[in-house]
Amino acid sequence: MTRIYHDHNATTRLDPEARAAMMPFLDEELGNPSSIHGAGRAARDAEERARDQVAALRSASRDEIVFTSGGTEGDNLAVRGLAEAARAADPRKNRVVVSPLEHPAVLASTRALEARGFRVTLLAVDEAGRLDLDEVRRALDGEVALLTVQLANHELGNIFPLSELAERARAVGAAIHTDAVQAATKIAIDVRALGVDALTVSAHKLHGPKGTGAIWLKAGQTLEPHSVGGHQERERRPGTENVAGIVGFGVAAERARASLASERSKITRLRDRLEAGARELGARVNGDLAARTGNTSNLAWEGIEGEWVVQALDLENVCVSTGAACSSGSLEPSPVLLGLGQARARAREAVRFSLGRDNTDEEIDRVLALLPEILRRIRSA
Repeated sequence: MTRIYHDHNATTRLDPEARAAMMPFLDEELGNPSSIHGAGRAARDAEERARDQVAALRSASRDEIVFTSGGTEGDNLAVRGLAEAARAADPRKNRVVVSPLEHPAVLASTRALEARGFRVTLLAVDEAGRLDLDEVRRALDGEVALLTVQLANHELGNIFPLSELAERARAVGAAIHTDAVQAATKIAIDVRALGVDALTVSAHKLHGPKGTGAIWLKAGQTLEPHSVGGHQERERRPGTENVAGIVGFGVAAERARASLASERSKITRLRDRLEAGARELGARVNGDLAARTGNTSNLAWEGIEGEWVVQALDLENVCVSTGAACSSGSLEPSPVLLGLGQARARAREAVRFSLGRDNTDEEIDRVLALLPEILRRIRSA
């Protein structure tokens, strides 16, 4: 059977043009970009072209792009680096404010800051995962070093009002970071309009290679690095750059920017079609239905564990998930759904469908044709 892949929030297929651009740097173009000879200069030139391409995806300047190994490292570096830099400049700034729905990379970073003496405040969300902006305002004061809220949620697709949050953070002199890993290519990103100080993206979520990502860091913003021993990336993230991965990232970013509007319209239509059919089968939809990315649908059927649906669809060669890929295999319910106030049994019912540019109407038809029998078998087991 032909595989149906509906797990694009976990990863995406490598774009053929990105792969082709990478190949010379896995073979004859072997230079280290820090070397001053010809091979090194060729690697450096390719890296800087990619920096321009990645910057253009978020209407940024090339000098504000810091390449990383991916979203997790980017979140770690941005969250910890911004908070530590703020406290170094002003010892009173020892609080971090964070959404409870963040990716594990962000939440783990805030726990690491807590171990270093920071106080962490978790914001409240309603049953759809929406933030109360008045509560955010009350949580922010002169002691806050950093506010970190994702641009789009990895499980629900919820889009958060970053420009309004940034305005509130600036009013108390706090830095603001956003994890935009799930937003890049799904919504247009203009970092100036958002008003954030740092923004994280990952190549493999937008048809680039795994193992490459970037932080956009506002010009003049201070960031405490967590590694030492090299001068790469303007001493913010030392270590020899992954030139092939960066080149592939650049091409994927350029391709994504060119097709963002047309792909978003098509994918949203497919998502809506999937949801309409799933609702007819008794599904509920989790999340903020008024403000979310067009590709993500978090579905649940009363009394049926999502893991059973995932496994049954996998036997039919359909790939979906119950949540973040980095949490797969966990026996615990989704922290995101628990964060909405759902009971543990209810949170276990969720199945995440995340669509991409290669998906088709025929695939949606196939999934909707499979689900009635899958649900019947599970209920009768």
